[in-house]
Amino acid sequence: MRVIFASFLMLLAASPALAEFQRVTERDRFVSLVEDRDLTRLGIRLKVSGDGRILGRAFGQRVTGDWAWDGGYFCRDLYVNDDMLDPQNCQKVEVRGNTLRFTSDKGAGDHADLRIK
Repeated sequence: MRVIFASFLMLLAASPALAEFQRVTERDRFVSLVEDRDLTRLGIRLKVSGDGRILGRAFGQRVTGDWAWDGGYFCRDLYVNDDMLDPQNCQKVEVRGNTLRFTSDKGAGDHADLRIK
């Protein structure tokens, strides 16, 4: 039983390397992940197009915006029902499987994980 438990612990120790988020630094890579797909999170569904537009809904409200890739960061303006959510923010983007992590303030702020569908 101890051998099985020890083997299980070794397997868990090896797993984090497989589960780590990988940084997305190139615009083309980012577009390949999001184009023609939905980005979802509880109450949120967004489309991020390769031509710099963001469209979707969040908790029943219309979301629009624009984005550009700048120096390895996703820089976006977001509006909810035509009201600016916040001024342009450049975000670090990371991917793990079908999850994209956006971290505000070039990676120094809060993060949001969105599923790629």
